[in-house]
Amino acid sequence: MNINGILVPIVTPFDNNGNVDTAVLTTIVNAFIEKGVAGIVACGTTGEYYTFSPEERELVLTTIAEAVKGKVTLMAGINSLSTDHSIELADQAKQLGYDGLMLSANPYSLPSQDGVIAHFEKVADASSLPIIMYNFPDRVGVSLEFDTVAHLAKHPNIVGIKESSGDFSHALRMMQANFENFEVVCGCDDQPVDFFFWGSKSWIAGAANVFPEEQVKLFNAAQDGNWDLAKQIMSDIYPAIHSMESGNYNQKAKAGCLKGTVNVGDVRLPLVAMSKEETDEFLSLLS
Repeated sequence: MNINGILVPIVTPFDNNGNVDTAVLTTIVNAFIEKGVAGIVACGTTGEYYTFSPEERELVLTTIAEAVKGKVTLMAGINSLSTDHSIELADQAKQLGYDGLMLSANPYSLPSQDGVIAHFEKVADASSLPIIMYNFPDRVGVSLEFDTVAHLAKHPNIVGIKESSGDFSHALRMMQANFENFEVVCGCDDQPVDFFFWGSKSWIAGAANVFPEEQVKLFNAAQDGNWDLAKQIMSDIYPAIHSMESGNYNQKAKAGCLKGTVNVGDVRLPLVAMSKEETDEFLSLLS
């Protein structure tokens, strides 16, 4: 599974009746691929997976898989309150042709670090697909601590971690550890230059729904050692990224999809739409 580059945790378009819009979903998948992204992540946080019925989840996964058709890496988010349900979702993803999985600790239950380890190991033992762990304590309620990551990095099916805690010291400690066959993935949209400078080669970025082309150029500049260009691109897109990180992230990812050129509909409850004033203010940052 190739995760070098920009992977898009893709938004889910909804039509005016609130149903999954498969035509628009196919359109944006193709657009992201044309912009040079390395992969598509289905059913991630930005995709509002937690609002799906089982039928909608299968529809979204199938639509994305059919659009990608071996062109880039296919990854499926399999987060769940239940470890056993995550295993079921992993099996579904494999059957639909996905290359890898992204998995967080179980939300809401606040497991201990021993529980976190047991959760990841049970899923990794049950599925042959490679797993990128997802550390996002602000949403899940628990963090993947360094010793936990060091232990889990030894599992052959656990190949990386998307680090979204916002604590770059934690990310840097993991990168300095040089875990074998293990990638520390940038999961903080305002820290990619820092991650790339210290050797990360992957950015799973909700903001790539908005800036796929710019983020691919930033990644390529960093890989070429052109840090002035990388910093300039980051400076250009930073105002919009800072706005997204400051609140209504999913709403802004949808409003700004492909720099506001594609209508992917509103968010679903429990998220609510932004006001016209806030939407216009955000869109003004994209030009």
